Amino acid sequence: MHEAKPAALALLRQEGAFVCGALTTAILMTVGAGWFTLLGQPLPTVLLFVWIFAAMLWCAFGVVRHADALADLLGEPYGTLILTLSVISIEVALIAAIMLTGDANPSLARDTMLAVIMIVLNALVGISLLIGGLRHGEQEFNLQGARAYLAVLIPLATMTLILPRFTKSTDAPTLSVTQEILFGAITIALYAIFLAVQTGRHRAFFKQPAPAGTGTGTAPADEGTGGHGHGPVRSVPYHAVLLVLTMLPIVLLSKKLALLVDFGTATLAAPAALGGVLVAILVLAPEGLAAVHAARANQVQRSVNICLGSALATIGLTVPAVLLISLVTGQTVVLGLDEVEIVLLVLTLALGMLTFGAVRTNMLQGVAHLVIFLVYLVLIFNP
Repeated sequence: MHEAKPAALALLRQEGAFVCGALTTAILMTVGAGWFTLLGQPLPTVLLFVWIFAAMLWCAFGVVRHADALADLLGEPYGTLILTLSVISIEVALIAAIMLTGDANPSLARDTMLAVIMIVLNALVGISLLIGGLRHGEQEFNLQGARAYLAVLIPLATMTLILPRFTKSTDAPTLSVTQEILFGAITIALYAIFLAVQTGRHRAFFKQPAPAGTGTGTAPADEGTGGHGHGPVRSVPYHAVLLVLTMLPIVLLSKKLALLVDFGTATLAAPAALGGVLVAILVLAPEGLAAVHAARANQVQRSVNICLGSALATIGLTVPAVLLISLVTGQTVVLGLDEVEIVLLVLTLALGMLTFGAVRTNMLQGVAHLVIFLVYLVLIFNP
């Protein structure tokens, strides 16, 4: 009896993210529902935003912890794939909630996808390569895996974020209904084929290459995750169930956060792209830490899988989901980027091809990616 109590307390501490998220959701769905009528008052508005954002962020870290544990149990690339799909599911839920709440924001999905790509391919890649380069000099990764990511990412990014700017079916940088259906189907089909390749015939492309002189093609299975520090590893069903349960409060709280984001951007006259950046930061913070930690542990392949996989999944899953919402609700969705954003996206993809066009990375490449991200931030507030 005495031993069971400390064990239960230890379990509650380990699952503190889920407990916090569940309590926050329960309070705001019941007695706290009326608090959102106070949005005109600065202090209650700020406190609500900080509380909800912190609870959702903690839950996001909890999701990543369970995904990392599943990565240990299942090995790569399944572990990273689970992590990526979990994070993108959160992103889609947040975008859908904000699209369906408050004033229409037709460019939200586009701004969020661009923010994710800029954060992942420039900020996270840059920090990972900089830290990894400072600590280890040059780092090796699997060139075939990186090329596979880019071979799908480049056409999808071009087709969904650049091409709508130049189509003539509508006056705005949008797609016609026929184009939305076809583009959505093509996007999800190409991403599904990529997943089949990643988890099937060419699974070895996405594993950390073995150190020179070991005589093997890839690193041992227990080295693939880079030591995530996620706490005790239990069973696959345990972590799978807790991953879903910890993600549930994020989905349920997304509409509450959407109300605050919509009110804040309207009241402060903030740039429209800022809402997309906030969504991207929320969903990418824990995943970004996992990528940086992997690079620091000299497991740059896992960092590559996380960063390129997140960018690819953002387009491969978010675009079809957003287009489906558009078709069902009749809302207009603007996907085409403006001229400045197109330049940043093309520059990012071109630099990515150079960075991942060789089998080794170094800190100089990381600095170049960070410079592009800094330019992106400046142009949000001073276009």
